[in-house]
Amino acid sequence: MEYGGMDALPDGVVQRILSQLSNACDIAACAGVSRCWRDSVPFLPALYFPRGAFDGAAPGGVVAAADDAIGRMVDAAARLEELVVYCPFSTALLPTWLAARSATLRVLELRVDSADADKWGHLDCIGVNAGLEELRLWGLTMSRPPAWGRMEWLRVLEIVGAVLGDTAVNGAVAACPNLTDLSLLGCECAGEAAISLALLERCRLDFVGPGNCSLKLAAPRVESLEVQGFSWISLRGGDRLKHFTISKNTGRVYHVETGNLPELEQLSLRGVQWSWGAISSVLLCASEVRHLLMKIEFCGDFDTLQPFPEVDLVEFFNSHLKLRKFEIHGAMFAALCQKNSLKNLDSRFAIPCLEEVLVTVRSPLNAEKKLSTLESLVRYSARLRRMVIRISQMKNCHAAADDFFEEICKFTYMNSGRVCIE
Repeated sequence: MEYGGMDALPDGVVQRILSQLSNACDIAACAGVSRCWRDSVPFLPALYFPRGAFDGAAPGGVVAAADDAIGRMVDAAARLEELVVYCPFSTALLPTWLAARSATLRVLELRVDSADADKWGHLDCIGVNAGLEELRLWGLTMSRPPAWGRMEWLRVLEIVGAVLGDTAVNGAVAACPNLTDLSLLGCECAGEAAISLALLERCRLDFVGPGNCSLKLAAPRVESLEVQGFSWISLRGGDRLKHFTISKNTGRVYHVETGNLPELEQLSLRGVQWSWGAISSVLLCASEVRHLLMKIEFCGDFDTLQPFPEVDLVEFFNSHLKLRKFEIHGAMFAALCQKNSLKNLDSRFAIPCLEEVLVTVRSPLNAEKKLSTLESLVRYSARLRRMVIRISQMKNCHAAADDFFEEICKFTYMNSGRVCIE
């Protein structure tokens, strides 16, 4: 008898090939082919149940079909290391599934659409998997700290699209003292997030909602930090920080305290309104920055939106000698264009490292001073390779708009090859 295809392969090889599958639909299809293939299920290291895996079930039976399939497959996969469930399921059954694989499970990712998940405490059962290394949760509601105990092995914690109380945030993070990666993305939360993690290297905190939140972060090893939605920010331990982003889409940023940032390579400041004290504090600590982006619309500590105070161009660049890429937007750029900003320019002044500049101009007001600043950036930046002037939403009803644009065109022509209009 002649054999071909997978029939000619030893059982161990077949098991190895099938163990590379993770999608539950593919696994179910393969298990129906032969007993040999079905017997390979216990060797599966990963199970993935996609969002629409059971859409073909009888009306009203989607959750029941998912519960049955997840239960059977988790029970059969004796060596399961990774479980990802995006489809709707009954959170009441979660403790049974996790307990069955508590000895082997290392990665857990759940999409929890039930608003009652936290109310009944079903997510507390995650703590039974003390060996978890990565945990990702989507769409949950958590108003109190989870009863996970100590998750000593957990390195990655990601929570997306959740409604969280500040005590829940602090409690969840405190239960995972050895995190290297923390992401709280698109989460509704108010109050104070107090996070202290000795091993944290990468952190993304994106809080949404109209409330004012504060952040106290102690992370001596953090290298990448992105925070959004906080009005008060305090960072202790930024000696290794390389990438730092602060943004706030609504409301104001009142205070930022970081200490010196000697390894900082990239700094991004974004928002509608910042207090000038917060801006000054960050810029003072970021004297070693290589890439700086400033896109802030207004200044001021209270409801009244205020223009930015005068920023001396010479003092600014003398305080950031390693700056290579500089992006500045609208009103922030106008702050470099006040009447005294160029008063200290002399033959000894130079911008030593600047190579790329992106300037967004939105108003023809003070056109002469803005042009002078653009000329100075070109004249005193010996390494400048490219300057992009972006004309954005300029009101053409102003009589000076056409003249200003014509002057910028002339400036671009005089510095052809290095300056362009976008």
